[in-house]
Amino acid sequence: MLISKSEMRKEERPEMRGGVGTTEIYHALEADPSHHFRLVGEVRLPAGASIGMHQHSGEREYFFFCSGSGVVDDDGVEKPVHPGDIMITGDGASHGVRNTGKDDLLFFAIIVTD
Repeated sequence: MLISKSEMRKEERPEMRGGVGTTEIYHALEADPSHHFRLVGEVRLPAGASIGMHQHSGEREYFFFCSGSGVVDDDGVEKPVHPGDIMITGDGASHGVRNTGKDDLLFFAIIVTD
């Protein structure tokens, strides 16, 4: 099965999780509890935008960074991110992300439920 980006639902989230700017999410698959995921999609943060710090409970989130540069807050520790990096936020952990570059920060996010 091939899913074209033009077929994906686009969501715009202003000040996502208390962050700055508007986050764009292209939902590759819609949430399906029977398959144990809540999100599978491309996330785009424009320059200066962020997703605020938040905790995951009963789930894990994976970020696969594709382009741009930024900083993640990994359970209270800030770390730079670049294309090719992967961030894993486990059950009970917290994270946030912000674009520190001039270009969009693009990553693929998957939230797997327990």
